[in-house]
Amino acid sequence: MKFSLAWLKDHLDTDASAEAIAEKLSAIGLELEALEDPSARLSGFKVAKVLTAERHPNADKLQVLTVDTGDGQPLQVVCGAPNARAGLVGVLGLPGAVVPAGGFELKKSAIRGVESNGMMCSTRELELGDDHDGIIELPADAPVGTAFADYHGSDPVFDVAITPNRPDCMGVYGIARDLAAAGLGTLKPIAAQAVPGSFPCPVPIRIEDPEGCPAFYGRVIKGVTNGASPDWIQARLNSAGQRPISALVDLTNYLMLTYGRPAHAYDLAKLNGSVVARRARDGETCLALNGKEYALDSAMTVIADDSGVHDIAGIMGGEHSGCTDETTDVLLEIAWFNPVRIGDTGRKLNLTSDARQRFERGTDPAFLDAGLEILTDLIVGICGGEPSDVVRAGSPPAATKTLAYDPAMAESLGGVAIPAERQREILAALGFATDAHGKIAVPTWRPDIDGWPDLVEEVVRIHGIDAVASTPLPRADGVARPTATAPQKLERKVRRAAAARGLNELVTWSFLPQDEAEHFAEGNGGLWVLANPISEDMKAMRPSLLPGLLSAAKRNLDRGAAGLRLFELGRRYLRGEGGHSDERLTLGVVLAGERAARGWASGKAAGFDAFDAKAEALALLAEAGAPVDNLQFMGEAGAQFHPGQSATLRLGPKTVLARFGMIHPATLKAFDIDGPVAAVELFLDAIPARKGAATFARAAYAPPALQSVTRDFAFLVDAALPAGDLVRAVRGADKGSIVAVRLFDDFRGAGVPGGQKSLAIEVTLQPGERSFTEADLKAIANRITAAAAKLGAALRG
Repeated sequence: MKFSLAWLKDHLDTDASAEAIAEKLSAIGLELEALEDPSARLSGFKVAKVLTAERHPNADKLQVLTVDTGDGQPLQVVCGAPNARAGLVGVLGLPGAVVPAGGFELKKSAIRGVESNGMMCSTRELELGDDHDGIIELPADAPVGTAFADYHGSDPVFDVAITPNRPDCMGVYGIARDLAAAGLGTLKPIAAQAVPGSFPCPVPIRIEDPEGCPAFYGRVIKGVTNGASPDWIQARLNSAGQRPISALVDLTNYLMLTYGRPAHAYDLAKLNGSVVARRARDGETCLALNGKEYALDSAMTVIADDSGVHDIAGIMGGEHSGCTDETTDVLLEIAWFNPVRIGDTGRKLNLTSDARQRFERGTDPAFLDAGLEILTDLIVGICGGEPSDVVRAGSPPAATKTLAYDPAMAESLGGVAIPAERQREILAALGFATDAHGKIAVPTWRPDIDGWPDLVEEVVRIHGIDAVASTPLPRADGVARPTATAPQKLERKVRRAAAARGLNELVTWSFLPQDEAEHFAEGNGGLWVLANPISEDMKAMRPSLLPGLLSAAKRNLDRGAAGLRLFELGRRYLRGEGGHSDERLTLGVVLAGERAARGWASGKAAGFDAFDAKAEALALLAEAGAPVDNLQFMGEAGAQFHPGQSATLRLGPKTVLARFGMIHPATLKAFDIDGPVAAVELFLDAIPARKGAATFARAAYAPPALQSVTRDFAFLVDAALPAGDLVRAVRGADKGSIVAVRLFDDFRGAGVPGGQKSLAIEVTLQPGERSFTEADLKAIANRITAAAAKLGAALRG
């Protein structure tokens, strides 16, 4: 919400400076985004007088001007404006000034061989209007040599962030009310004078959708003269970032921005028959004022006549019935629309507007008559014309609400003692009234007030949040007890382990574009698609962490990153039983680009492969406390992975702890990624808790008293046998003595029969209370060979 200081002072009688107002706005909960000084953009521009104007010797459409800047040294300026002439007083941009409209710096230059020392400026070039037919013409008595910023005047502009619960502050008047309540001036009453009609309204108005539009008021004004709105109206709109269009349109926008009350003006000559608020019919369309055509359905409220739809109710008017410079008769519309209906329609059409922002938050239902009278008075006073009687179809909802309130609640809930009389003053200044029974009547423009805690908030924020004492919470004596839960501890441990392994952490949105989410939704029970997303690119809750990581990898690779090792720890969102959200703690890893840079020894750069993903999966699962020695490698990593270069890690056939491998080329194409990518997804929620972890503390580490022993074995096995199966079998041969098994050679060649391979493993044995004897070692070796024999393995001779 942007507005100028002059606009605010139209409704707030105050001598406070712009800086003081800015500070108070933030103090009362209306957060100030920026305080702008438009005159800063006009630095380097002066009021100047053209002394002479001669034809350019080398160009028919250019003139060479001699310009007086007030310092006794006239400057030569080349100008192409048709209205440039001797005696004209205008605005000269000197070398070094930056033109607001183009953002370019003026420099002394030669134009067609003639030196020019600046530029005579138009209204559009200084962003003071849309006129670009000629240079600015100031009054003849304008002080030559004065800085144009000083002559034009400096009117600071406030940019305030209005939270969705404060529709009353979606207009300048509501903000002025809050500032007056905070003691920064006196609120001026709304000047809503009744404008009597001189003839019956010739347009029948009715409501066929009372749920979507409970109230529809209107009147006709005949004989108006449309054109440019007055300078003061244009200045107000410009400060709000609105482009002035014509008087009729500007005045409806002015009413909305001043009082938070949207309205609309129809060209009466373009209407046919009755005007009705009704439901749209499936298949109807509306060409809106933004030039786009929207397909409507029966859940939307529209304003239509006998010919068809003219207005997407409460959001945007139609182009067909809009006012132009030729408009002479208008129908004014002021209505109250259902906020829920407006929000639903806007989201379906992906259409936003200033009117929608106000209607979906809740406009004042008691301000229809006053708003219509103010708008009528402005139009008649500026455009002329003769108004008809007012036609009222339906009635707005009764918004009267009373709440019981005890002033002692401010201290018990707000933490600050405020005298009861002061609280009543604050509430009265904000528009709340006290009835004969001591209850507080809520004003119609405050739909956000539901209970007495809201009244406490109003009192405390106006009294001053800084007056609330900072009181520490009570704390028991002694050392604080740990508060982290087991899942929180797991997150911290895994996050640190991933970072220690050289992975870079990302934090991405929990929302995805729907097509990306659907690509990873296989087997996840369906997507959660939001009804009110932040944007279309954030419409679905993520069923996997990999889409966000892949998108981040693409952005970095496109910007020249050589190698990427990325991870994210977060939650994926699935559909649980009964339609409830099922959130799963997950770790995602993406490896892309170069694993090792090219060099004199290695030659070409080495990329990541499925074994790199496997190593990350096993290492991080081990840090998470998973029983990695008991895991089984199985397929079915998902359609997003390459079927021949991926696998899952499972505890039994059903419990999947991780999936890893190379991303499928079709998935890479969907994310527009060139080159192979390895990925890991660890399902941390599936890791079983350790037995006794909740009741027994882990014993302190004590190194073994005796030295370990290593023995090497070489087995001939079937070429198709996974090496991990042999390692697992050997490890289980003697769980009391074998503490580690490591594969160190896989040989296939001379001396090895066809269809077989030689796997060499190193077995680490740890003695307990006494050292191993030769007989002990032989018995362990026998058990190892026997375990391997069950897989068809035989010791290599």
